[in-house]
Amino acid sequence: MHNEDIKVLSIGNDEFNKSLEEIKDDFKYKCTTNIEKKNLSDFKVNIIHQDYLENSKNLEKVKKNKNIKILIVKDKKNKLLFESTQILLPIKFKELDDIIIKNISAEQFLDNSKIEIKNYILDKNERKLIRDNAFVIITEKEVQLLELFLNKEKPLSKPEILKQVWGYSVEADTHTVETHIYRLRKKIKNKFDDDNFIINRQNGYSI
Repeated sequence: MHNEDIKVLSIGNDEFNKSLEEIKDDFKYKCTTNIEKKNLSDFKVNIIHQDYLENSKNLEKVKKNKNIKILIVKDKKNKLLFESTQILLPIKFKELDDIIIKNISAEQFLDNSKIEIKNYILDKNERKLIRDNAFVIITEKEVQLLELFLNKEKPLSKPEILKQVWGYSVEADTHTVETHIYRLRKKIKNKFDDDNFIINRQNGYSI
């Protein structure tokens, strides 16, 4: 049974697509081989043949599309579409099916690792705080701090932060919290000239 959320479009080689049509019902995803009146961006995955990219207009169309690209090549790696997963023919369709599922799983993992905070993106996987085309590298503890602030609607006191992030009792020294927040605020100030990302209120810290 197809996963209806996974839509795949195969373009660029009539012989390959004809074979694909005959067995596509066995795949885990919904596959389409007819490109007429179809937009590449309507599909989660584009299977693209090397032949299709020989036309410069097609190449530009494919490059603009942000979806997952599986490039089918006949003899060598294609440098024009370096951001794609490339497969050298011949390949069994079962292998192609597995490759597509792995690519989708990898993309979902990356998407789940990114969190929007104010006008920033927190990339937990790469431990980056990103705004526009700039980023600052942060530590694992700083990631945990930001997630904690994001999940709480009210300001958090130093003892609360210490217990949630470090697992210390509320009686422990809270200089650890102050030091980490100071360093994180300094990084953000130096990179983004932002003094208001983490706010120190009378009753605790918040973002």
